[in-house]
Amino acid sequence: MKRILAPSILSADFKVLGEQLQATAAGGAEYIHFDVMDGDFVPSISFGMPVLSSIQGVTSQVMDVHLMVTEPIRYVKAFKEAGADFLTVHYEACEDLHKTLYEIHECGLKAGISIKPNTPVRMLEPFLKEAEMFLIMSVEPGFGGQAFIPESLHKIKELRSLLDERDLSADIEVDGGIYHQNVGEVLKAGANVIVSGSGVFKGNITENTEKFMEILKKYE
Repeated sequence: MKRILAPSILSADFKVLGEQLQATAAGGAEYIHFDVMDGDFVPSISFGMPVLSSIQGVTSQVMDVHLMVTEPIRYVKAFKEAGADFLTVHYEACEDLHKTLYEIHECGLKAGISIKPNTPVRMLEPFLKEAEMFLIMSVEPGFGGQAFIPESLHKIKELRSLLDERDLSADIEVDGGIYHQNVGEVLKAGANVIVSGSGVFKGNITENTEKFMEILKKYE
């Protein structure tokens, strides 16, 4: 299974966002991760459709949008129009997750489901055939710069086993506290899409991205 890096623009410098996205692409990052927060499902407020729309044409990277918002079904069409490719919603934020995933696919997008650190992996079992990606949060959603929660490794392994038992090839994405020094553990546990914010955007962006890609390739 291919290993993919998804730099999170939550840690980017928005004065030069286009240049920084291009620097991640130069280093080999195929995805760009958008953390959308509404101040309701999570305490913080981040950015939304206008930011996504503004970078269309700047890069050809996959736009991986993570909606940390209450009832995200309300915004599916708007994010499609803004340029999203992947739309990940939270298990905990949807009144009818089946309907939300259906709406995402109806709009021609790939669907992802995310769970918070305290949500058991078994809650995903009814939805394993309905999403192309599952996002394990390895920090509490809503803030950047948190330390990786070690118990997340067990959740990654459990989810990968559930998918393998059913012969499903969905991606497992992990977000929170991932740097060069611990990404190997996350990959070994069974993840294949890695989100990193400050690990990419603090310092030399292209060099940081290239270092991540070197490690990711060792696990392919």
